[in-house]
Amino acid sequence: MGRRLTWLAIGVVLTVVVVRKGRSVVDTYLPAGTTDAIDGAQRVSHALATLRSDFLAAMAEREQELRHDLVGDVDVDALRAERPERVANLRRAWTSRHGEDWAGAPTEDPDDDDGYTFF
Repeated sequence: MGRRLTWLAIGVVLTVVVVRKGRSVVDTYLPAGTTDAIDGAQRVSHALATLRSDFLAAMAEREQELRHDLVGDVDVDALRAERPERVANLRRAWTSRHGEDWAGAPTEDPDDDDGYTFF
């Protein structure tokens, strides 16, 4: 336990020394105002990251509102899972009423006698 604490203390001291020396080297060799420009770029980068996360959160919230307005409190995933069964039921109902599979049914309305054609 004592060895770990010693190495931890050495690591902390070395980190402080490296950071201070690094700052003095940067101040010595870089032109004046460079650190301000770097700090400004970091602030802009952080602001953009914050903007993006806020935008994504607002977009997800709005999507939920629109989905609720569109379908209400219905579980969309459950409906998607039930879809094949509902389609099969509709096919059976069509077949029982019309005596044939709905896929073979005519695509034009036989009662359409208004005289209009779209050729």
